[in-house]
Amino acid sequence: MDLKKLLGKKVKQYRILRGLSQEKFSEMLNISQRTLSGIECGNNFLTSQTLEKMMEVLKISPDDLFHIEYLKEPKELTDELLNIIKSLEHDEEKLRLIYKIVQAIVKD
Repeated sequence: MDLKKLLGKKVKQYRILRGLSQEKFSEMLNISQRTLSGIECGNNFLTSQTLEKMMEVLKISPDDLFHIEYLKEPKELTDELLNIIKSLEHDEEKLRLIYKIVQAIVKD
């Protein structure tokens, strides 16, 4: 998935989390609703001024907005997890800890 799409997902996620409609949020950013929709869909990229205003309105940091690891596609996440587990094949302590964590999550 490309950066524009990942960033768009995060923008939409934080907008919804703050209870803002696209109409209200776009007004606050001084951009059109169509432009905001394009940003959230990953079709448009935002200007630095819009980015700064967006972080101010949403009360988030650049780290909040650009930390996008968990938005990866399920297949990519699965592959990365399998690689991590495989790399720990000879570290029994860490492997058992990961096993316990996964078991705890799956039981819920």
